[in-house]
Amino acid sequence: MTLVKVPFTPEPYPPGSSEILEDITQENSHSWTPLLQHKCSFPPEIFSQVMQNLIRNPNINSNHLFRADISLEQPFDENFQNDTTIPARIMQFRNYTLQKVMVRTMIPRNILKDKPLYQTCLFYANTTDTGEVQSLVIYLPHISSPDQSPFYHPGVYGIAFQHTFNPETQDATIAIHYAFFDSEPRTQKFERTAEHLLAALYKHGQGTAAGYVKKVHHDTIIPQATVQNTYARLKAKYAKTLIENWAEATDPEKHVFEDLNIAAFLIELWADTYKDAEFPGYVDIGCGNGLLVHILSEEGYKGWGFDARERKSWSVFGPKTREKLQELVLIPSILYSESNENETSGPDVHDGNFPKGTFIISNHADELTPWTPILANISQSPFMMIPCCSHALSGARCRAPPPKGSGGTPSAYASLVAWVAGLAE
Repeated sequence: MTLVKVPFTPEPYPPGSSEILEDITQENSHSWTPLLQHKCSFPPEIFSQVMQNLIRNPNINSNHLFRADISLEQPFDENFQNDTTIPARIMQFRNYTLQKVMVRTMIPRNILKDKPLYQTCLFYANTTDTGEVQSLVIYLPHISSPDQSPFYHPGVYGIAFQHTFNPETQDATIAIHYAFFDSEPRTQKFERTAEHLLAALYKHGQGTAAGYVKKVHHDTIIPQATVQNTYARLKAKYAKTLIENWAEATDPEKHVFEDLNIAAFLIELWADTYKDAEFPGYVDIGCGNGLLVHILSEEGYKGWGFDARERKSWSVFGPKTREKLQELVLIPSILYSESNENETSGPDVHDGNFPKGTFIISNHADELTPWTPILANISQSPFMMIPCCSHALSGARCRAPPPKGSGGTPSAYASLVAWVAGLAE
């Protein structure tokens, strides 16, 4: 089911509006300023579900963040035990009952630029005298002043998301409130951020209520945090030098960050796959600029790559990498003929037979993409394939046929992925 886009037009609370949330924390209570509200059609259960998803995946709201690591998640009852390492900050609000406590650490993408941020997330509930069901989620960053807040988080004491639901009419409203520091009052920048946060809640809540089901599930092979940590390490170690010395006419940042990410995934995949066996080595077919081979070589992995045309980068990477890159044309042995052997012009030919078990990397290998699972079968090898442009087994450009039984009209890329996956099966 496709998520229907509904216009988001929040109603602002004018400056000076009365407080709706009353902080009754005995020590260090704060004023909570209502900023925006918007009507919605989802019940409290969906509000709670969406808020938990946003807490676990802060990258939904900020592309400066990788993820959140949850260090505490407990119901707030007589058995509640606070964490001694990263203790939760507890608050109380009039008429609201605290039900659940979470503590997360938000992990930034650029660990050299931004610091992680600890944050308490509190879940409350209340039923009014008129029968309305009120739900409240509070974000409390573990900071004591605005200047301690990282770039990716507003410099406020706290953020509140409120959901009010009428069971009889099924009408509902969401609202966002800020608790400001005295030294950093309400500004347009804060209001823009508040609108962005409330819009995300509204979009995901309405989509869930409409029956939206996530079609693609990520991180099913290697845990997200594992790959992200390795990517952050590789990025800090190699990115600056690689970008500054880029020899190709292409966008350096795109290629460097993409291949660092692929390298991070492979490193963790191999660590898991070969934890009890010797790594068999790899071959990167259609290796292009050779960057992935260079990164893996620098990280100590044995292997090599080849492409039909040498790139400028090959020599820039230095002799250690250069000796692992070859100018070769791959003609699978099942297509190879004596006439091929008599050809003397052009690059040398590889028949696609690799030592048994060699891990085959096929990253944007174009004409070699559909051949990848076939080559892997011939050499009894595992492989990783990242399709890009669509080519038939003949090498001609083509649009892959849509998968059988697919609903709607799948994209050209979705059809390509389904087709080559079918070849692998």
